[in-house]
Amino acid sequence: MPKGLNFIEHTINIGWKEHQRARPIIVDPALQVPNKTEVVTTKEKRSSSWVMLSRSFLEFCLRWDNLPRTLLMYFTNFLSSSEGYFHTVICNSEHYQNTTVNSDLRFMAWDKPPLTHPVNLTTEHFDAMANNGAPFAHSFANDNSVLDMIDAKLLGRAPGRFTPGGWCLGSSVGGKDPCTFLGRSFILRPTKGSAKLEKLLKLLEPDNFRPKQCK
Repeated sequence: MPKGLNFIEHTINIGWKEHQRARPIIVDPALQVPNKTEVVTTKEKRSSSWVMLSRSFLEFCLRWDNLPRTLLMYFTNFLSSSEGYFHTVICNSEHYQNTTVNSDLRFMAWDKPPLTHPVNLTTEHFDAMANNGAPFAHSFANDNSVLDMIDAKLLGRAPGRFTPGGWCLGSSVGGKDPCTFLGRSFILRPTKGSAKLEKLLKLLEPDNFRPKQCK
């Protein structure tokens, strides 16, 4: 039985990119049954190659079935194959198609029309990014000052130091590094940012979860 959820964005509408650049997910019943059948093109559109996949699903892709390998050969010469391979595998697998969560957990800002590429995030995107609640963001230019803002305001990380966590037992008084003294690395303590992350739990509510899975 499948274990874990797979965060894989496959039903978002982002205008031009949806209709012109992204390709629809293809469901081929012949991959599961011996009878010759017509392929089905779903209404959903792929829009992101960024995914978070469970270990169970990845083991399925690597070991258990010839479906992923068959599709891998099909996608070898496919336009923007990274935006469709895992999406198509998971939506054609009867064991995993109901494990999808329609989100890639990333904050991205898109260029103005034609909305084909995410722009590099800068300081002008910081407030929107910080309030979004997504645990990841894409993309950043090397050494952009917004990275320093993330370190200082969101992570509490001083230059040249590790990001402090529940395993840091030292004092930060006087600018000292609290990670000079380390405790158990598996200790997690929620911060103010966890309240924003809580918004993502709405993705698992019945009205959002099941209707937006593979169809």
